[in-house]
Order: sequence, then C-alpha cells, then structure tokens
Amino acid sequence: MKQSLPTSAENDAFAAELYQCYAQEIFTYLRMHTPTREDAEDLLIDVFLAALEQQNVQDVPAEKQRAYLRRMAQNKTIDLHRRRRRQQVLPIEQVVDALYFDEDQEPEQYAMRTERHALLRSHVQQLPELQRQVLYLRFVNGLRSAEIAHILDKRAGTVRMLLSRTLNTLRSIYEKH
Repeated sequence: MKQSLPTSAENDAFAAELYQCYAQEIFTYLRMHTPTREDAEDLLIDVFLAALEQQNVQDVPAEKQRAYLRRMAQNKTIDLHRRRRRQQVLPIEQVVDALYFDEDQEPEQYAMRTERHALLRSHVQQLPELQRQVLYLRFVNGLRSAEIAHILDKRAGTVRMLLSRTLNTLRSIYEKH
C-alpha cells in the first residue's frame, strides 16, 4: 500500500502544533544565547521554517522533535555569532568621536574628552578577559546579570559581584589618573 502525502491543511495543523509545543522553550534558549530579543525572534522563525522544510519531521517522536529543534537552535545561534564576527566592526574611537563631537564644543574640551575616553579604553584593555567579557555583555549588549551568568556558565550573584568589583577597580584606576 502506498502512503499518501499529507495535505496542506495537515501540514498547517502540524506546524501550528509544533510551534505551540516548543516555541517558548526554544525562544528562551535563543534569548539566553543571543545579544538581543530581536535576534532571538529572528532565529526562532528560522528554526521553525527549517524544521518544517524537513520532510520527515512529522514522523519523528515528540522527544526527538524537541532535541532536533534545540540542536537546530544551537546551530542557528552559532551561525549568528560567526556572521557577527565577520561583519565589519568600527573602531570604538570612531564611534565615540561621532557620538561626542559637538560642533559648538571648544577644541580644548573635545581634546580633553577624547583623552579621557582613550585612558578609559586603555584601562579596560588591561582588565582580565572575564572582566572585559562581563563589561561588554552588560554595557554593550545590555544583558542582565542572570543572562550574563547563563552565557558564562556562572551564578548570577557571582556575575553581579564581578561586575561591581570591575567597576570599582576601573573607578579607582581612573581617579588616580
């Protein structure tokens, strides 16, 4: 006997059920591993579209569907980070100069501000890698301590303490100069 292909209505029902069952779990995973909510939402759509393009996904048991979707989410996250690394990155000096340049500002004030930013950047570069990562995730990506903790595989309290100590260290170094 020949098995008939699923109808469009059956495919739509399966897609809706698959999304209903796993979307929140996959989104939570993606949100913890991507810099922004928008990135997580985009990847969520990519994961489910790719899953639905697979012919045999309907025949897979529910637990294997979950594992399949999680693996696909991991792969999409890795791809996102690879793409971001390849994107052209502007030097921080260019960004800071553009943000803080005021045509009405006196050249002396501008020079002093630029010097302070350069000094701060040099102090940040002297920090250990973990402290720089925490600063980057917190202030560049805008992540909360719990999200940073998950990414770095640390406890949230440890991340808060590390962030506090790092900021205090930078403050004291900056005030000495």
